[in-house]
Amino acid sequence: MEIRFTLDGIGEAAQQFWLAANGARVFAFHGDMGAGKTTFIHALCEAKGVTSTIGSPTFSIINEYAWPGGKMFHIDLYRLKDEEEAMQAGVEDCLYSGNICFVEWPGRAAGIFPEDTITVYINAIDPQTRVLRIGEK
Repeated sequence: MEIRFTLDGIGEAAQQFWLAANGARVFAFHGDMGAGKTTFIHALCEAKGVTSTIGSPTFSIINEYAWPGGKMFHIDLYRLKDEEEAMQAGVEDCLYSGNICFVEWPGRAAGIFPEDTITVYINAIDPQTRVLRIGEK
């Protein structure tokens, strides 16, 4: 599935994403630096009613958010070297917790993801427009 959106329409794109996600819990976000992964994850959190402060986990590695359905984890593996470091940081515990998990830079620890992980690709078309592909490059 493909969702094309502008930053002005990111909230609607997030709603479309949740409909397409069909109950999935773990999402691996691929995209270049600056493609909009964190911005889109922020919109996904807002669409689910996250009540805690939403921010980038680049330095903390894992951010935990509260929402009406429980917990969500926003994970950024950019600063990690490998799967061992990810496991030491507690990433695997989050991925298998049953909670919603959004992971940026999943290639840093590709071997620890559950089989049913949904792959998401985001690309910048221009400064305002993004294309999001769910499950396909």
